[in-house]
Amino acid sequence: MALQTQIRENFPEQKVSLFSQLRKEHLLAGIAGGTTSTLLLHPLDLIKIRFAVNEGATRSLNRPQYNGVFDAFGSIYRTEGIRGLYQGVVPNILGAGSAWGLYFFFYNAVKSWLQEGDPRRDLGPAVHLAAATNSGVLTLALTNPIWVVKTRLCLQYDASCKNYHGFVQTLGKIYRAEGVRGWYKGFVPGLFGVSHGALQFMAYEEMKTQYNLSLGRNTDHRLETLEYLAFGGLSKIFATMTTYPYQVLRARLQDQHRQYRGVLDVIRQIRTHEGFVGFYKGLVPNLLRVTPATAITFFVYESIISMFTPKSN
Repeated sequence: MALQTQIRENFPEQKVSLFSQLRKEHLLAGIAGGTTSTLLLHPLDLIKIRFAVNEGATRSLNRPQYNGVFDAFGSIYRTEGIRGLYQGVVPNILGAGSAWGLYFFFYNAVKSWLQEGDPRRDLGPAVHLAAATNSGVLTLALTNPIWVVKTRLCLQYDASCKNYHGFVQTLGKIYRAEGVRGWYKGFVPGLFGVSHGALQFMAYEEMKTQYNLSLGRNTDHRLETLEYLAFGGLSKIFATMTTYPYQVLRARLQDQHRQYRGVLDVIRQIRTHEGFVGFYKGLVPNLLRVTPATAITFFVYESIISMFTPKSN
């Protein structure tokens, strides 16, 4: 209450509706950023998923075994070619593009609404976290079926016996065999994963804000290319190290080769058979992918937004 009182004393009261803050440039910029980074780095995402679902040689007799990231690259390329490294790329592009676009779209609308239309108002980490959390839940509800399709396509190991062929066919086949529930497998750990995006956006916003304030500039001052790349990459590392296990849980629930009785069953089996390290399988290729991917995404996003926003002095 004291914070709200202070804000109202420092800034004039403005009545701004949430819907009036929905701006298409944030949607388009987010789609462009997510699509660009996914096209460049999809093979690392595929390898991360294969590592995440692998319970070990004794429990994964039907899965290929890899000795690290480079061995996985070489093995997939030798057996499946370039196409093998890009299995699931279409739903990944659709998912990443729509997820980033919707996330930026919702997040900036909520943030602007809380700022009452004043982009220079510093909301603080707690409010940034709340805005990002709300945006994450909305985005996940709209995009979860895309991630299920991507996971299924990425986990087709043998080109001679593929059950799924493309995004639309896979979406339809999952629905016919499993119903709407099939589209929303992994949704619960995905909700835990909302904290990942929330922490990332909070860290990104706070780094930008504190950096500008340290240089005596307005909080909405547009930054340089390397600054966006650095803050985007650092915020992703922070969020990934904090929340990575949910990605393992979600991938295993969405895996067509194994059946679990829910999130608690996955947790129990990983803890029993693989130990603590099982919750972090695929972390290395994931960090190799998401750090530059997020830096690229934020850079492309901010570059497009800069076209619509004059630089502050």
